[in-house]
Amino acid sequence: MGTENRDSQDALISENAKLRSQLERLEAIIDQVPAMLYTSNNSRKAVNWCNKRLTDTLGYSQEEILSLGTEFFRQILHPDDTSILAISQQSFREKKSMYGGVLRVRRRNSPDWFWVVGLGIPFTFDKQGNVVDVICVFLDFTNAIDTGNQISEALREVLRRRNEDALNKLTAREKDIFMLAASGHNNKEIAENLNLSRYTVETHRKNIRLKLKVRNTSELVALAKQIGMQ
Repeated sequence: MGTENRDSQDALISENAKLRSQLERLEAIIDQVPAMLYTSNNSRKAVNWCNKRLTDTLGYSQEEILSLGTEFFRQILHPDDTSILAISQQSFREKKSMYGGVLRVRRRNSPDWFWVVGLGIPFTFDKQGNVVDVICVFLDFTNAIDTGNQISEALREVLRRRNEDALNKLTAREKDIFMLAASGHNNKEIAENLNLSRYTVETHRKNIRLKLKVRNTSELVALAKQIGMQ
Protein backbone atom coordinates (compact mmCIF):
# COMPACT_ATOMS: atom_id res chain seq x y z
CA MET A 1 0.00 0.00 0.00
CA GLY A 2 2.78 2.39 0.92
CA THR A 3 4.46 1.94 -2.45
CA GLU A 4 1.15 2.45 -4.32
CA ASN A 5 0.45 5.67 -2.38
CA ARG A 6 3.94 7.00 -3.13
CA ASP A 7 3.54 6.12 -6.82
CA SER A 8 0.14 7.84 -6.89
CA GLN A 9 1.55 10.90 -5.12
CA ASP A 10 4.54 11.04 -7.47
CA ALA A 11 2.18 10.80 -10.46
CA LEU A 12 0.11 13.71 -9.13
CA ILE A 13 3.21 15.81 -8.52
CA SER A 14 4.44 15.05 -12.01
CA GLU A 15 1.05 15.90 -13.53
CA ASN A 16 0.84 19.16 -11.56
CA ALA A 17 4.33 20.13 -12.70
CA LYS A 18 3.36 19.40 -16.31
CA LEU A 19 0.17 21.46 -16.01
CA ARG A 20 2.08 24.31 -14.34
CA SER A 21 4.60 24.29 -17.18
CA GLN A 22 1.81 24.34 -19.78
CA LEU A 23 0.06 27.18 -17.95
CA GLU A 24 3.25 29.25 -17.78
CA ARG A 25 3.81 28.71 -21.49
CA LEU A 26 0.25 29.76 -22.32
CA GLU A 27 0.57 32.85 -20.16
CA ALA A 28 3.82 33.76 -21.91
CA ILE A 29 2.18 33.31 -25.31
CA ILE A 30 -0.81 35.47 -24.31
CA ASP A 31 1.48 38.22 -23.06
CA GLN A 32 3.85 38.13 -26.03
CA VAL A 33 1.40 37.51 -28.88
CA PRO A 34 1.60 40.53 -31.26
CA ALA A 35 -1.87 41.74 -30.33
CA MET A 36 -3.46 43.66 -27.48
CA LEU A 37 -5.94 41.34 -25.76
CA TYR A 38 -8.50 42.20 -23.11
CA THR A 39 -11.90 41.24 -21.75
CA SER A 40 -14.51 43.80 -20.79
CA ASN A 41 -17.90 43.85 -19.12
CA ASN A 42 -20.44 44.64 -21.83
CA SER A 43 -22.87 46.53 -19.61
CA ARG A 44 -20.19 48.81 -18.12
CA LYS A 45 -17.68 48.74 -21.03
CA ALA A 46 -14.90 48.40 -18.46
CA VAL A 47 -11.82 46.21 -18.83
CA ASN A 48 -11.56 43.36 -16.31
CA TRP A 49 -8.44 41.66 -17.72
CA CYS A 50 -5.73 42.46 -20.29
CA ASN A 51 -2.45 41.02 -21.48
CA LYS A 52 1.01 42.53 -21.11
CA ARG A 53 1.16 43.57 -24.76
CA LEU A 54 -1.72 45.97 -24.17
CA THR A 55 -0.21 47.53 -21.05
CA ASP A 56 3.21 47.88 -22.71
CA THR A 57 1.77 49.39 -25.89
CA LEU A 58 -0.60 51.88 -24.28
CA GLY A 59 1.48 52.77 -21.21
CA TYR A 60 -0.98 51.87 -18.45
CA SER A 61 -0.58 49.21 -15.79
CA GLN A 62 -3.30 46.59 -15.50
CA GLU A 63 -4.25 48.01 -12.12
CA GLU A 64 -4.70 51.48 -13.63
CA ILE A 65 -6.76 50.14 -16.52
CA LEU A 66 -9.09 48.22 -14.22
CA SER A 67 -9.53 51.18 -11.87
CA LEU A 68 -10.25 53.65 -14.70
CA GLY A 69 -13.25 51.69 -15.96
CA THR A 70 -14.89 53.27 -19.02
CA GLU A 71 -12.62 56.31 -18.64
CA PHE A 72 -9.72 54.19 -19.88
CA PHE A 73 -11.30 53.97 -23.34
CA ARG A 74 -12.04 57.67 -23.35
CA GLN A 75 -8.37 58.36 -22.69
CA ILE A 76 -6.99 56.10 -25.40
CA LEU A 77 -9.65 56.45 -28.15
CA HIS A 78 -9.76 59.26 -30.68
CA PRO A 79 -12.74 61.57 -29.91
CA ASP A 80 -14.31 60.77 -33.29
CA ASP A 81 -14.20 57.05 -32.52
CA THR A 82 -15.65 56.95 -28.99
CA SER A 83 -19.16 56.30 -30.35
CA ILE A 84 -17.93 52.83 -31.32
CA LEU A 85 -18.16 51.86 -27.64
CA ALA A 86 -21.93 52.33 -27.51
CA ILE A 87 -22.46 50.79 -30.94
CA SER A 88 -20.51 47.64 -30.09
CA GLN A 89 -22.24 47.41 -26.72
CA GLN A 90 -25.67 47.51 -28.37
CA SER A 91 -24.58 45.03 -31.03
CA PHE A 92 -23.79 42.40 -28.41
CA ARG A 93 -27.05 43.12 -26.62
CA GLU A 94 -28.73 42.27 -29.91
CA LYS A 95 -26.89 38.92 -30.00
CA LYS A 96 -24.37 39.87 -32.69
CA SER A 97 -21.71 37.15 -32.78
CA MET A 98 -18.83 39.49 -33.68
CA TYR A 99 -18.17 43.21 -33.90
CA GLY A 100 -15.16 44.61 -35.69
CA GLY A 101 -13.71 47.69 -37.31
CA VAL A 102 -10.81 50.10 -37.35
CA LEU A 103 -10.24 52.93 -34.91
CA ARG A 104 -7.56 55.26 -33.60
CA VAL A 105 -5.83 54.92 -30.25
CA ARG A 106 -2.80 56.51 -28.64
CA ARG A 107 -0.26 55.72 -25.98
CA ARG A 108 -0.49 57.48 -22.65
CA ASN A 109 0.63 61.14 -22.83
CA SER A 110 1.36 60.81 -26.54
CA PRO A 111 -0.05 63.33 -29.05
CA ASP A 112 0.14 60.79 -31.88
CA TRP A 113 -2.73 58.50 -32.88
CA PHE A 114 -2.27 55.14 -34.59
CA TRP A 115 -4.77 52.88 -36.31
CA VAL A 116 -5.76 49.50 -34.94
CA VAL A 117 -8.06 46.76 -36.16
CA GLY A 118 -10.45 45.86 -33.35
CA LEU A 119 -12.45 42.63 -33.05
CA GLY A 120 -14.72 41.48 -30.26
CA ILE A 121 -16.78 38.34 -29.58
CA PRO A 122 -19.04 37.30 -26.67
CA PHE A 123 -17.05 35.55 -23.95
CA THR A 124 -19.37 34.84 -21.01
CA PHE A 125 -23.17 34.83 -20.64
CA ASP A 126 -25.73 35.07 -17.86
CA LYS A 127 -28.49 32.51 -17.25
CA GLN A 128 -30.77 34.30 -19.71
CA GLY A 129 -28.18 34.05 -22.47
CA ASN A 130 -27.27 37.74 -22.40
CA VAL A 131 -23.65 38.68 -23.01
CA VAL A 132 -21.80 39.52 -19.80
CA ASP A 133 -18.17 39.76 -20.89
CA VAL A 134 -16.62 40.30 -24.31
CA ILE A 135 -13.14 39.23 -25.37
CA CYS A 136 -11.45 41.75 -27.66
CA VAL A 137 -8.27 42.18 -29.63
CA PHE A 138 -6.51 45.25 -31.01
CA LEU A 139 -4.03 44.73 -33.84
CA ASP A 140 -1.73 47.65 -34.59
CA PHE A 141 -2.53 48.31 -38.24
CA THR A 142 0.49 50.57 -38.66
CA ASN A 143 2.77 47.56 -38.14
CA ALA A 144 1.31 45.73 -41.14
CA ILE A 145 3.76 47.38 -43.53
CA ASP A 146 5.44 44.37 -45.12
CA THR A 147 2.65 43.63 -47.60
CA GLY A 148 1.62 47.06 -48.88
CA ASN A 149 0.08 45.91 -52.15
CA GLN A 150 -1.99 43.25 -50.44
CA ILE A 151 -3.22 45.74 -47.83
CA SER A 152 -4.46 48.10 -50.54
CA GLU A 153 -6.18 45.28 -52.39
CA ALA A 154 -7.72 43.92 -49.18
CA LEU A 155 -9.15 47.31 -48.27
CA ARG A 156 -10.67 47.71 -51.73
CA GLU A 157 -12.21 44.26 -51.51
CA VAL A 158 -13.60 44.82 -48.01
CA LEU A 159 -15.14 48.15 -49.03
CA ARG A 160 -16.57 46.64 -52.20
CA ARG A 161 -18.30 43.88 -50.26
CA ARG A 162 -19.49 46.29 -47.60
CA ASN A 163 -20.92 48.64 -50.20
CA GLU A 164 -22.64 45.82 -52.05
CA ASP A 165 -24.20 44.66 -48.79
CA ALA A 166 -25.36 48.21 -48.07
CA LEU A 167 -27.00 48.60 -51.48
CA ASN A 168 -28.66 45.19 -51.28
CA LYS A 169 -30.57 46.40 -48.23
CA LEU A 170 -32.39 48.99 -50.33
CA THR A 171 -35.43 48.49 -52.53
CA ALA A 172 -35.31 49.69 -56.14
CA ARG A 173 -37.24 52.85 -55.23
CA GLU A 174 -34.98 53.52 -52.24
CA LYS A 175 -31.94 53.22 -54.50
CA ASP A 176 -33.43 55.84 -56.83
CA ILE A 177 -34.02 58.21 -53.93
CA PHE A 178 -30.61 57.44 -52.43
CA MET A 179 -28.83 58.39 -55.66
CA LEU A 180 -30.80 61.61 -56.05
CA ALA A 181 -30.30 62.59 -52.40
CA ALA A 182 -26.58 61.86 -52.67
CA SER A 183 -26.46 64.13 -55.71
CA GLY A 184 -27.74 67.04 -53.65
CA HIS A 185 -31.46 67.01 -54.47
CA ASN A 186 -33.85 67.95 -51.66
CA ASN A 187 -37.09 66.11 -50.89
CA LYS A 188 -39.23 68.41 -53.05
CA GLU A 189 -36.96 67.96 -56.07
CA ILE A 190 -36.82 64.19 -55.59
CA ALA A 191 -40.62 64.03 -55.33
CA GLU A 192 -41.01 65.95 -58.58
CA ASN A 193 -38.36 63.89 -60.35
CA LEU A 194 -39.92 60.55 -59.38
CA ASN A 195 -43.55 61.70 -59.43
CA LEU A 196 -44.00 60.95 -55.74
CA SER A 197 -45.46 62.87 -52.85
CA ARG A 198 -43.04 64.70 -50.59
CA TYR A 199 -44.30 62.66 -47.63
CA THR A 200 -43.47 59.41 -49.49
CA VAL A 201 -39.96 60.66 -50.19
CA GLU A 202 -39.45 61.62 -46.55
CA THR A 203 -40.58 58.16 -45.46
CA HIS A 204 -38.21 56.48 -47.92
CA ARG A 205 -35.31 58.66 -46.78
CA LYS A 206 -35.98 57.74 -43.17
CA ASN A 207 -35.93 54.05 -44.09
CA ILE A 208 -32.72 54.55 -46.08
CA ARG A 209 -31.00 56.17 -43.09
CA LEU A 210 -32.07 53.30 -40.84
CA LYS A 211 -30.95 50.59 -43.27
CA LEU A 212 -27.62 52.21 -44.05
CA LYS A 213 -27.05 53.43 -40.48
CA VAL A 214 -26.41 57.03 -41.47
CA ARG A 215 -27.67 59.90 -39.36
CA ASN A 216 -27.92 62.74 -41.85
CA THR A 217 -27.44 63.83 -45.45
CA SER A 218 -23.71 64.45 -44.96
CA GLU A 219 -23.13 60.84 -43.94
CA LEU A 220 -25.36 59.65 -46.77
CA VAL A 221 -23.28 61.64 -49.27
CA ALA A 222 -20.06 60.25 -47.79
CA LEU A 223 -21.37 56.71 -48.16
CA ALA A 224 -22.35 57.39 -51.77
CA LYS A 225 -18.77 58.50 -52.47
CA GLN A 226 -17.41 55.29 -50.96
CA ILE A 227 -19.73 53.23 -53.10
CA GLY A 228 -18.70 55.19 -56.17
CA MET A 229 -22.13 56.62 -56.91
CA GLN A 230 -20.78 60.16 -57.17
